[in-house]
Amino acid sequence: MSEPIYKRRFGDRIDGRLLRTYPPYNMFTPFVMKNRNDATNYFSDSVEVTEIDRWLREKRAEGYKGMGMLHMFLASYVRAVAYRPALNRFVSGQRVFARSYIEVLMTVKKAFSDEAEETTIKVKFLPSDTIFDVYRKINEKIDEVKSADSSNGTDKFVETFAHMPRIFLNAMVGIIKMLDYLGWLPQSLLDISPFHGSMIITDLGSIGIPPVYHHIYNIGNLPIFIAFGAKRRCVELDAAGHPVERKYIDYRASIDERTCDGFYMAGSFKYLKYYMKNPRLLETPPEKVVQDIF
Repeated sequence: MSEPIYKRRFGDRIDGRLLRTYPPYNMFTPFVMKNRNDATNYFSDSVEVTEIDRWLREKRAEGYKGMGMLHMFLASYVRAVAYRPALNRFVSGQRVFARSYIEVLMTVKKAFSDEAEETTIKVKFLPSDTIFDVYRKINEKIDEVKSADSSNGTDKFVETFAHMPRIFLNAMVGIIKMLDYLGWLPQSLLDISPFHGSMIITDLGSIGIPPVYHHIYNIGNLPIFIAFGAKRRCVELDAAGHPVERKYIDYRASIDERTCDGFYMAGSFKYLKYYMKNPRLLETPPEKVVQDIF
């Protein structure tokens, strides 16, 4: 599916275009709630995973080794953005922007041990991506990181400055914040930054614990942090009043409320849940991709 043609204008950033028709009240909000944590709303929900598990087993049998809940969450999020583009907005320099791409960040351990190093990966998606596209892109990036002998760009950047005297390190961070506020950060730095992107996600189910409410960072422009946990079982009554055992996955989200109103965000999470419960819809591209306001 082709991408929209848009000519960059004065006031736009490398990673997004300025929303010039955003309602005045919403434009004013970032001046009242200046920091991302000031504007954070917290949301939690659960997804019944019986159909998801069945579908995932089918796909793994077809050769999609390791396809799991992480891929489902990401593919459902990407599909939600296709129809609800405000989900992919961000606030920077006290102005609201529509992001150019869907960029998801994850923290990856190179091995499941206390001593194993952590690193951050960033994967770029298009709203037209299917779950098979998401599966391929995520796995390629994770395999690249785990098999690499050297650090990635993010690690090298941090290693370069981590041992500087505190006064110089604080000064450097201050310069980066100023350049980011003005929209002057170069693409090379945005590409490796763990603080710039559409959404950051963590799979706590992989280590067997429930989800947490994770903070979102005041530096950068990440507007959403999603954490999902391990599967849990519970006994419920079916339509006929008979007890049945069902499996659920809980997830929690921290959201920058300055990007859109609560009604729109609530509808967006309904889309996310709908696609998770109907995974076969993610096998094909969306019928259309809705563009954000200008």
